[in-house]
Amino acid sequence: MEEETVNKEDFTAKLQAVIQDIKLIADENRHDVLQLLALLRQLEQIHRHIRTEMFETSLPETRNDLYQFVKDIEEKGGWPYIERMKLGQLLQEIESAISEENEE
Repeated sequence: MEEETVNKEDFTAKLQAVIQDIKLIADENRHDVLQLLALLRQLEQIHRHIRTEMFETSLPETRNDLYQFVKDIEEKGGWPYIERMKLGQLLQEIESAISEENEE
């Protein structure tokens, strides 16, 4: 049991380091929409890879394990989802920016 705890702590530490790196990259490129778009595309690609190649193949196989899995999802924040900006919303943002620019 102790080894499992160490592995979870190691996992959490590594994950936090990756999150900090991603936030730093995003912050450094705050005003470069193409770099931010590239970052979002990579995150989506990584999400898809982990989901299809690793997560789906490791889903619980027994009723009890499935129950524990669903219980964990409910208790700790739900299902992961990467939201995409809707094209209509993007066009509205562009239209709004153009209007503001023309008013100046």
